[in-house]
Amino acid sequence: MQEIRLAIWSALPNFRGECSLRTFVFRVAHNRALTHVWQRKRAGQVDEPEKLVDTRASPEKDAIEKRSRSRLLEAISELPIPLRQVITLALEELPYAEIAAVLGITENNVAVRMNRARNFLKEKLGGTR
Repeated sequence: MQEIRLAIWSALPNFRGECSLRTFVFRVAHNRALTHVWQRKRAGQVDEPEKLVDTRASPEKDAIEKRSRSRLLEAISELPIPLRQVITLALEELPYAEIAAVLGITENNVAVRMNRARNFLKEKLGGTR
């Protein structure tokens, strides 16, 4: 997180106003995170999916939700990087136009990648949520 903040701070003087500040920050953060992933991959380190904690009272529902989230995170981590990028930014509730700006691709390409990612996840998860 500190590296991302430092990268954003360092990149701010280069902000030309050609896109929204939000898109610019996402682009810088995305690039820094991608560099981090590539460096860890080269070093042979593998990231474990984060454990998400559900604060609901029912232990049964809690167990089901944890298992579902874990399966989803695991399936997302198996996506090729271009598909993972799109799905991750969509989960951050970015519209296709902003995802396209962050990744430097067209909105049509975002839609194609999103469709491929959804199909992969449906196949991987067996059509369950």
